[in-house]
Amino acid sequence: MKLNPSIIFSPKYDIQFFGLEKLHPFDSCKYGRVWKELKKIFGKNLDNWTKSPEREVLTDELSTVHTQGYLSEFLTNSWYLSQALELLPLALVPYKLIDRAVLYPMRLATRGTILAAECALEDGISVNLSGGYHHASREQGEGFCIYSDIGIAIYQLRQSGKIKSDDKVLVIDLDAHQGNGIARIFYKDESVFILDMYNEDIYPQDSWARKRINANIPLNSGTNNSVYLDKLKTELPLFIKTYKDAKIAFYNAGTDIYENDSIGKLRISKQAVLERDKFVFNSLIDSEIPCAMVLSGGYSKESYKLVVNTIDYILRTWAMGSRI
Repeated sequence: MKLNPSIIFSPKYDIQFFGLEKLHPFDSCKYGRVWKELKKIFGKNLDNWTKSPEREVLTDELSTVHTQGYLSEFLTNSWYLSQALELLPLALVPYKLIDRAVLYPMRLATRGTILAAECALEDGISVNLSGGYHHASREQGEGFCIYSDIGIAIYQLRQSGKIKSDDKVLVIDLDAHQGNGIARIFYKDESVFILDMYNEDIYPQDSWARKRINANIPLNSGTNNSVYLDKLKTELPLFIKTYKDAKIAFYNAGTDIYENDSIGKLRISKQAVLERDKFVFNSLIDSEIPCAMVLSGGYSKESYKLVVNTIDYILRTWAMGSRI
């Protein structure tokens, strides 16, 4: 498998809305922070590995996953958006302003995940510096997730013929929260296989969606490095071996497992977060399964630095097929 990492990024990924975004613990500007740090490390070389989505995802693309009622009614309702985005003051803001400042960057990032998937199929490895909206389902947005970028990317790969409708697709979700939206979207789809390792003591505790997970690995608050990595290094190889002929894997690499994260409630060190990511990529590459990574959750001030560590490793290990 040819390996030539691609980084997908747009400066328009960052979400800024008159300071209201600061009321949410998620750093909605971490995408740009990651890019700036990588630029300091790699300089002009970074441009050689970077691609930008040329446009936002279109309504007909969104409609492959989301219902028309959700897109045209719920997502034009400020009160509904304030609940789904967990920013209650937005209920008083005109919908069009929310669409421009918040939903547009998310649609652009969703298009970025589609692009990342296409690049992964062609060159083995890609990272979208946003996305991972794994709580969004067909008819509902929640948990700061409005569009199911991974779900839409899978449908777009199928529609474009880049993968067949019965080709196996892996979703490896290592965000601290259960990826209930993805499980709900693909509940009856026997070609999508999900590994989800998450803190079962926190949101969303979706018991119905949990039944859809192929490799269900619940954790408890306070789980430490050794327990976490032991479980991952036991379960992930079995999962990959079971579905070894998969055409692509989507890796939801949430940094909210970090010990200083205010929401994830796990005790995973900075070094262990990087070890996790290394293990995922090396396991998939050894099995010759292309991988598209998305950022998902992360609620510490250091979240963007953890992402930088992982991308630094990817580029130094596989960029242009040799070490930098």
